[in-house]
Amino acid sequence: MPDKGAYWFPAKRYGWGWGPPRMWQGWVVMGIFGLLFLGGLATVLPGHGPLAFVGYSLLLCVTLVAVCWLKGEPPRWRWGGD
Repeated sequence: MPDKGAYWFPAKRYGWGWGPPRMWQGWVVMGIFGLLFLGGLATVLPGHGPLAFVGYSLLLCVTLVAVCWLKGEPPRWRWGGD
C-alpha cells in the first residue's frame, strides 16, 4: 500500500469518497476529464443527440471514479475524526 503522501486523491474528511487532488498527477487527470467533457459537449451532443451525450458522460464519470479508486486513499465512511 502506498504511503499517505503518494495518493493522488485524498479521502474526504466527512462522508464517502475523495476530495480535490493532492498530487500533480491528480490535477492532470481532472484536467483531461474536463477537456474530454467539454469536447464531448462540442462534438457528441450536436452530432448524436442528448442520449449519446449522457452515455458519453457516464463513461467519463465511471473512468474518473476508477482512477480515483486506484490512485486515491481507500474509500470508507468518515466522520471527520481522522
